[in-house]
Amino acid sequence: ISMEEDELLAFREQWKEELEKKTEQHRNVSSDVGKHIRDSVKDQPQYVSIAAGLLGGRTSPLLDRIEEERARRKRRLHCEEDESNGAAPRRIISPGVKLIDQFIQDLNEINDIPFFDVELPYELALKIFQFLSKRDLGRCAQVSKSWRVLAEDEVLWYRLCLKDGHYSGASVSDSPCWKSTLRDCCTTEKIVKYNWKNRVGSISHLQYELGKVLCDVNSCDRLVIAGYTSGDVRLWDTLHWDSGASYLRPAHTIRDESPPPHVSFVRVIEAVACAAYENGCVDVWSTESGLEAVHHYQHLQRVCALDLGADGPVLASASGSEVRVDSPDDQGYWRTRCLTRLAKPVDGVLVVPGKRELPLVSVWAGESVYLLDSSRSGIEEEEEDEGARLLHSVYGHPVTCLDVMACRAALGVKSSGWGMNDGGNKVQVYSLETRQAELGLGNSPGDFTCINLRDAPPHLLVCGNKDRRVRVFDLRSGTSVVSLYAHHLGVTTVQADDWKIVSGGGEGLVSVWEMRMGAKLWEMHNRHPVRHVRFDASSLVTANIPDEKSPRGACITDDDLTAHRRHRGAICFYDFSADSSAQDRVLPICRSSYSETSGYNYNIGLAVPYDALTEPQTSGL
Repeated sequence: ISMEEDELLAFREQWKEELEKKTEQHRNVSSDVGKHIRDSVKDQPQYVSIAAGLLGGRTSPLLDRIEEERARRKRRLHCEEDESNGAAPRRIISPGVKLIDQFIQDLNEINDIPFFDVELPYELALKIFQFLSKRDLGRCAQVSKSWRVLAEDEVLWYRLCLKDGHYSGASVSDSPCWKSTLRDCCTTEKIVKYNWKNRVGSISHLQYELGKVLCDVNSCDRLVIAGYTSGDVRLWDTLHWDSGASYLRPAHTIRDESPPPHVSFVRVIEAVACAAYENGCVDVWSTESGLEAVHHYQHLQRVCALDLGADGPVLASASGSEVRVDSPDDQGYWRTRCLTRLAKPVDGVLVVPGKRELPLVSVWAGESVYLLDSSRSGIEEEEEDEGARLLHSVYGHPVTCLDVMACRAALGVKSSGWGMNDGGNKVQVYSLETRQAELGLGNSPGDFTCINLRDAPPHLLVCGNKDRRVRVFDLRSGTSVVSLYAHHLGVTTVQADDWKIVSGGGEGLVSVWEMRMGAKLWEMHNRHPVRHVRFDASSLVTANIPDEKSPRGACITDDDLTAHRRHRGAICFYDFSADSSAQDRVLPICRSSYSETSGYNYNIGLAVPYDALTEPQTSGL
């Protein structure tokens, strides 16, 4: 029996030695593999090392991580019990570990975000969450407490707010809670959209009786400018009604011309306003510094076209066949950048939007469209077409309208003669970089009267035609996606955004359409054709401009300073904002405690002032 026990003990000792040897070999192999992985990813980018670490974690047994998680939960549970009992929480600090190292370990434990069976650093998890939408962040916030903290991070909601177009120039520290800010903005958008569809808001008529007949109107954001046959130019700030209309004094008043020249064109942007007169004078004012003209020049003939750059103070004017482009230099002094004479009289000019070192201007004359580059033309050059690059020209097919954006130009071409066999009038789309035709849109028997490309949604083009229709084209497929029978005297102006279309016609109607359904939401009528329509998220500016500037019977005597209301024209400002009922958003004449006029189906606001009515006092008898 003793011999058998000795053999059994010897077998056990041999078995232990074999197990220890295999364990040592396994440890050596694991250390070599780990060292090889560390050496291989040492010079790799950070994301490679992170991926290698995650792979290494997944190859380890899950039992170790489960035990670590259990131990962590036990420590947290003990701490909570001590806090509830009033005792100080116990901290388990390993011997030989410094306080700063322990603090870093605690921070790592707090910042670790559990992603299924792995834990990621907070910064890496934040980079993953930044690709989620508002709806996805709301769903992730319901997973766990750590995911809720991550989904409500201010940086995420700040980026979403900027992505939706709110507070474009703000920083992260400008709002204490960007999630609430974005929620308020979305609520306001819903209210404004409802007001647009149901015509709920206020309407203001911008009038100047001494100006006689309205000649031209232009608007930009909060500013509205108008020119009259009396030679006066008025500028309104729709955010500050109490200041009234500003009078922009022309520079040629020292000549004391009688009668004063009519205003031909007016344009305005945020910082600069300009006007052109019948005698060829062009004046430029600063909307910030004062009412005196900061720049003035004169053409030899009547100004036939005028435009002002939307992205900067670039002024382009045309008189006869001469085109002039002016802009300020670095010191603020206005200089002539381009002076060119074309072969035919100019029909219109447009400044191409976009930030450029030198301005780029598009000009159409007859059946030709040119691009004027200031770097190719000088003031002293007198030759025809000098500095003008031809973009489009088809003999016998005149251009009826034009609009440009930073990289494209769309022009309506009237077909005649043999061109009618190709299907009628079309809209040609050109690339400004290659000067090559990209698309040919439309097939209409009527002339295209207006095109809106720069204000339309991406990949869409909206246009109006004499055949009474408003059309929306998809620039990707070249097909018509919307066609509306709008105005029986032809469409004169049009603008669209992602869900609505606003059009004006020769009969004086302003119509608002829902693009997806193709249904008319509402319309407003005024005397005279609609020549200007411009809207933003919460406001709409329309202008009905008479064709007859000197109507018969407009004045009783020659020295009458006013014209009859039916001959003046009309400028209307519609405000659909959610806070349109605030006191600073209503005209002083309409501020009253009476909420709305009786017998009117639409809450447009008061047309006449109402006194505050008080209840009669009783004598008590």
